[in-house]
Amino acid sequence: MICRIWRGWTTPENADIYQEILTGEVMPAIAARNIEGYRRHQCMRRDIKGDDGSSEVEFTTIMWFDSIDVVRKFVGDDYEVAHVPAKPRSVLKRFDARSKHYEVVDEH
Repeated sequence: MICRIWRGWTTPENADIYQEILTGEVMPAIAARNIEGYRRHQCMRRDIKGDDGSSEVEFTTIMWFDSIDVVRKFVGDDYEVAHVPAKPRSVLKRFDARSKHYEVVDEH
């Protein structure tokens, strides 16, 4: 099992907009591709307050795949590249250009 982790940050004002795009459009479109070996995803959100009084909202997505070969079916040979369509990109301040991948070695 492979766990793909990606993060993006937005302003508090754009956080609800981004969340709606992520959960209402992006993730359903990925699921609709019916990639054999894509198992599920999780989307998480947290507010971040800086020492300087600044605020932003971090989103983390975790996607579960049977193998790296399945991840390649999802994004191509350069499988670490982030999959961030134009619409969600427009409301993000910044994001990981590359996703991290972990082999799951234990699970209960």
